[in-house]
Amino acid sequence: MRIATITLNPAFDLVGRLKRIEIGEVNTVETLGIYPAGKGINVAKVLADLGTTLSVSGFLGAENEGDFVKVFKQNGLNDAFYRIQGKTRINVKITETEADVTDLNFLGFEVSEQDWETFVEQSTTWKNQFDLVAVCGSLPRGVSPEKFAEWLESLSQQGLKVVLDTSNAALTAGLTAHPWLVKPNRRELEVLVGRPLNSMEEIIEAAAQLRSQGIENVIVSMGEKGSLWLNSEGVLQAQPPRCENVVSTVGAGDSMVAGLIYGFSQGWGKAQTLKFASATSANAVAQSNVGVEDRNAIDALAEQVQITVLN
Repeated sequence: MRIATITLNPAFDLVGRLKRIEIGEVNTVETLGIYPAGKGINVAKVLADLGTTLSVSGFLGAENEGDFVKVFKQNGLNDAFYRIQGKTRINVKITETEADVTDLNFLGFEVSEQDWETFVEQSTTWKNQFDLVAVCGSLPRGVSPEKFAEWLESLSQQGLKVVLDTSNAALTAGLTAHPWLVKPNRRELEVLVGRPLNSMEEIIEAAAQLRSQGIENVIVSMGEKGSLWLNSEGVLQAQPPRCENVVSTVGAGDSMVAGLIYGFSQGWGKAQTLKFASATSANAVAQSNVGVEDRNAIDALAEQVQITVLN
């Protein structure tokens, strides 16, 4: 399977950790690292560590591309990024020991009309290069949700399997382009359907609502409660083992997307793919950087993932 991940709005992730953020006070943060990132790049890093050859594309600021280029070379990724004027932004991600990750996402470069048109034109030949395209992350300034949805539709019309992992207006618009797979988390699903989801039955009903819009695969990530996968074969739930040593949850969702794509590329069935993807995500929270440090650890975790057929 020929694979590409697309990151339209990459970032340097400055990742830190502390016990609890005190609003309005000086907080001392343990620095875990600063990494060239963005959701699609994170997915690509994990896939590369799993031995997959793939391409990365999207937009990259020409003024500070060096560390990104270095990461692409280190991971053996084919660099197909479109360079534009300006700098790629910095995001601050802080993991609290007793709470979730707090993201401070800064605005980055702005994509001009001409740059967008050129990029879209280049993408019209992707059917000759790829089978599956994972479009991940937020939209940069200059790319409206409407433009984004139109572009996604053009990818689907080429016959590409489009995996969509984004949020907010980009997700709402992207769903109208009938991607092959979407992976909202529970909060995002609540926003999409416009109501709170207080039980597994309600989550399944909401996910089925998305499927009825012409989306083949809907996967809902639910944190410690695992994940659900709905498609024409029915409903599966995966429950990963509890992780006692949480270093950072940054990249856990991206790692899950990578695990899913890896399963597809290996021709695995639904249960095996979801089990592996859940283990890849669980493994990610025990490390500060995105990637796979020990493949054997993922295989060991996969043995502990419980798969339940719900429908």
